[in-house]
Amino acid sequence: MTTSSTAVAAGAGPGRPVENDGAGRPGGSRAMRRARLDWLWAAVLTFAVACAGSGNPNLWRDELASWNAATRGTGDLVEMLGNVDAVSGLYYLLLHGWVSVVGDSATMLRMPSALAMAGAAAFVVLTARKAFDRRTAVFAGFLFALLPSVTRYGQEARSYAFAVLAVTAATWLLLRALDRSTPARWAPYAVAVAAAGLFHIVSLLFLLPHVLIVLLRWWQDRRGRTVVGFAVTVAVALVPVVPLVLLGQRQVGRQISWIKTPHLRSIADVWDTLFGSPLVALAVAALALLPLAGTRGRRPAVELVLVGAAPIAAAWVVSQGSTSYFMDRYLLFTMPAWVVLAAAGLAALRPRPLGVVGLAAVILLGLPDQRQIRTETFKSGREGEEAARIIAKGYRPGDGFVPVRGSDSVFMVDFQVEYSLPERVKLRDVFAQRSAVASDDLFPVECEQPERCLGTTRRVWVVTWSGTPNPYHKLPKEQADVLEKHYRLVERTKVRDLQVSLVERVR
Repeated sequence: MTTSSTAVAAGAGPGRPVENDGAGRPGGSRAMRRARLDWLWAAVLTFAVACAGSGNPNLWRDELASWNAATRGTGDLVEMLGNVDAVSGLYYLLLHGWVSVVGDSATMLRMPSALAMAGAAAFVVLTARKAFDRRTAVFAGFLFALLPSVTRYGQEARSYAFAVLAVTAATWLLLRALDRSTPARWAPYAVAVAAAGLFHIVSLLFLLPHVLIVLLRWWQDRRGRTVVGFAVTVAVALVPVVPLVLLGQRQVGRQISWIKTPHLRSIADVWDTLFGSPLVALAVAALALLPLAGTRGRRPAVELVLVGAAPIAAAWVVSQGSTSYFMDRYLLFTMPAWVVLAAAGLAALRPRPLGVVGLAAVILLGLPDQRQIRTETFKSGREGEEAARIIAKGYRPGDGFVPVRGSDSVFMVDFQVEYSLPERVKLRDVFAQRSAVASDDLFPVECEQPERCLGTTRRVWVVTWSGTPNPYHKLPKEQADVLEKHYRLVERTKVRDLQVSLVERVR
């Protein structure tokens, strides 16, 4: 076999060096076998790093929403999605099946995200090898696994890691299909596109750079079959996503109306948080420029810049309208492209050991943030857990529960407490006219006439904000008035930003 044919067999692109096994034989079988397994060790390493300490930080409010949805019955969950959080529906259904088997501890709730990040690591390595070479793939595997943001979202019970997996898989599958346009290669690409949209609608912005890549390739080789194959594949893939987009649009005002319209400065802010560390973000930016400076591998470098940059730019432009989608975690799916580019930059450093030094330096820069991710204060404090412990200690059957909600429902104080309460503690949410499950919503419908809902409940545990001796601080006025009228304070305990008050009926 000639050197040229060996390069083609190994999947080498134009300008890429042929792999050598160290004995002077291009593409030696031993080296090739090792190279084929690079994706596996990268996935295992990413999974191990993401799982390490994943049970330490308390669930924060978005994760509590995932827990609340996933622990409902399947029918109740589907009914809820018709009113709220439809865009997270596939993830909630997946998590529902998972927790029904393994339980809902913090570690178990977060493990699917760790698995998704592990899968993304595999495709990062495959993409780096296809676009550049094995040395780049090895650097990409280590760099991705040890990024603070990969750990952060690999330890978060939300759908962002799954969007990263789907988009990273789609990018590799696109490059593979562009080599040889066949239905067998376009079919898995369609699955990845559909999965990306179903796990997070904003991630569909990756289709913009994919369109540009296809058009650039067409401009070079004029293969119309490739363009047609891509267009048909995307059209088919979006069929199951369109209903979700339409339903999501009806819910968008309630879901993300709080996100502010971005300014130019917001792009720099997103860049810093995209990697979980401003110093790591700066290092990645510097390394990602190197492949663009050289002649070898410039085309794949340009294509990956499009994959990383175009969705960020598009999200910024779209967010100038009535609804903003410009959030770092919504754009997390762009991060793997930058990782591959930074890895190519490390591989281009000379002498060659300098690449290893550079990789070690980037990893060391991220260590403080890796430690912070695993602390209890990174996502939320222990307030909810400590409040639940106080209630459980003094609990009596028939006790009522009044958490701060109203305009502060977004902080999910009720979820924080309920998640940590032991099974034996059954509190009655006294001001809930209809439970969240009964109202097909994340939150219950509160009573318009609090006194009627209160009934003759003997004792009530009130959990609201601290910072004042008033046990009813920030409760709706009608609720505070009826509690003050009929109850006396028995005890009050401050728990960081919360206070837990036990009040007892006097009349």
